[in-house]
Amino acid sequence: MSAAAIILAAGLGTRMRSTRPKVMHPLAGRPMIRHLLAACQPRFGRIVVVVGPDMPELEAAVAPHDVAVQRERLGTGHAALQAMSQLGGHAGDVAVLYGDNPLVTEATLGRLLAARGEADLVLLAMRPADPGRYGRVVTAADGMVERIVEWADADDGERAIGLCNAGVVCAASADLFRWLSAVTNDNAKGEYYLTDVVALARAEGMRVRAVEAPETELRGINSRAELAAAEAELQSRLRLAAMDAGVTMTAPETVFLCHDTRLGPDVVVEPHVVFGPGVTVEEGAVIRAFSHLEGCAVKREAIIGPYARLRPGTVVEARAHVGNFVELKATTLGEGAKANHLAYLGDASIGAGANIGAGTITCNYDGVHKHRTDIGGGAFIGSNTALVAPVKVGARALVGAGSVITRDVPDDALAIARGQQSVKPGRGFKGKKG
Repeated sequence: MSAAAIILAAGLGTRMRSTRPKVMHPLAGRPMIRHLLAACQPRFGRIVVVVGPDMPELEAAVAPHDVAVQRERLGTGHAALQAMSQLGGHAGDVAVLYGDNPLVTEATLGRLLAARGEADLVLLAMRPADPGRYGRVVTAADGMVERIVEWADADDGERAIGLCNAGVVCAASADLFRWLSAVTNDNAKGEYYLTDVVALARAEGMRVRAVEAPETELRGINSRAELAAAEAELQSRLRLAAMDAGVTMTAPETVFLCHDTRLGPDVVVEPHVVFGPGVTVEEGAVIRAFSHLEGCAVKREAIIGPYARLRPGTVVEARAHVGNFVELKATTLGEGAKANHLAYLGDASIGAGANIGAGTITCNYDGVHKHRTDIGGGAFIGSNTALVAPVKVGARALVGAGSVITRDVPDDALAIARGQQSVKPGRGFKGKKG
């Protein structure tokens, strides 16, 4: 029987000072709850997310997983118990995790489940650099957990223990829900604590074991500062994984990746590049400094930037060039084509080998609808050209600089559309009186 997971996500996150549920705050381009779900899905056959009342955004984000609602926030033990209606008949193990603890890895969850072969109740623990007010995990000579002592109740010797409770537990379903049902709220806060199941298990003579994991995986997120620290940790993981896969980053600490960024081998990423969701960069491409990419595909050996922006729906084909201060949106730039500086190309198809001059724009929006521009292979668009969509420029056509193109240009044609120059001798500055 496969294991099941309960993810506690009903907290309001008052320290975040936000109207958004805490677990919906993003890390690397997606809500933190989705990171935890991604780690859980390979390890757990069923997942139940415990949410608070009136959290439709969160319920949508965790679909298609089951949802249980904690209508009164009476503590973590009470929250976990809300999943009993879905999992009370589950015959396998059940783990309880926290939605604001999103950086735990699949490997650590695998070790948690594997440890169930040696103990009746397993919990995750860490050795933080600053143990602070964490509950301490007291172990026996055989390594089994004797008890968890909250900081406020610990003596000096217990406070000196470096092993701290991270709150995650795993046990057989029947045992876990029996213990949860026996938890009381006889404490200063009047809440039902999940960690009380440890004492209940020990009272029954059960074996309890702690599985250690790094603090970077197990620390929770309760404030904007902790959210920023988690983002930094996740970015460090993503950068390292990219470099291990053959990507060169000349200043990795300045590059920001998304959870789904895909970079091929021998890609070079220069400093201060930001990748939004949905970006794929193929082998040998170069992303130069201060560029921003989202929802786009960059093919083999293309060059992007510096200071380029690729927006959703953009495809830059092999060996094409997108230069400084060029923006592409819903545009395909054909193989070997070039838009080297100061251009806006939106809702456009640009053929192989075409050249787009500086200052060129596709006038794609009429205030109501978006319209497309098609530029044929080998075409040359002169500088400071406005292409008023819908319009087509044929293959190998030439458009004179400064033109406003409102009608289609046939293949191999020359189009010039600009006002007639008029010269008035003697009317320059010399002829003007001060």
